[in-house]
Amino acid sequence: MARCNKLNFKEYPDFEMMAIDVANALADDLSEALHHEDRVLLAVAGGTTPGPVFDALSAVDLDWSRVDVTLTDERWVPEDHERSNARLIKARLLTNRAVAARFLPLYAPANAPEDVLAELESGFATSLPITAALLGMGADMHTASLFPGSDGLSAALAPDAPILLPVRRDDLPDTRITMSARVLNDAVKKHILIKGNDKKEALEKAKHLPVEEAPVRAILSGADIHWSEN
Repeated sequence: MARCNKLNFKEYPDFEMMAIDVANALADDLSEALHHEDRVLLAVAGGTTPGPVFDALSAVDLDWSRVDVTLTDERWVPEDHERSNARLIKARLLTNRAVAARFLPLYAPANAPEDVLAELESGFATSLPITAALLGMGADMHTASLFPGSDGLSAALAPDAPILLPVRRDDLPDTRITMSARVLNDAVKKHILIKGNDKKEALEKAKHLPVEEAPVRAILSGADIHWSEN
């Protein structure tokens, strides 16, 4: 496993090994924090890529009853919708031993996220900062729902950004709600999971672009970046 100290870059021979290692790293982060905190906050990305990490992490022997789990971002759809990140989290992470964890959603029934942002923020504002964050990155260099060219990106990247913001872009099928870059970057531990040569190339490119063009730059400092080709 190679390591680049500048970006804490960890390279794995295959995705299965990476998933197990990342799950163990997250478990260690949470376990360490539980020694001196009453409760800890785990924030995770949705999508299919982190699924195997969730499978491994859900079986770890932790005091899950003191763990709050939330999402870094969510599509503005009900939890039973096929595109809901919460649906995935409940199926893959909040099971086995992790069923005892408390889930803090980023969705509440409303026509628009603006109608309930304050309510959603109040659910975990006192739990911040995030103890451990599991993030991803798209080939377009977005992370969470911080998409280049989206409405709301500038506000989400601001140093005084609120906890949660709505994000919209014409080519996205759903309105998104996302944690701001400030909140994500303040996580005590940050793990970024990427797969494939296209993502590796995008990460290298991101280092030389303005954060508005490569929003992942906003959360790179101090992060562990986990990569496998396949």
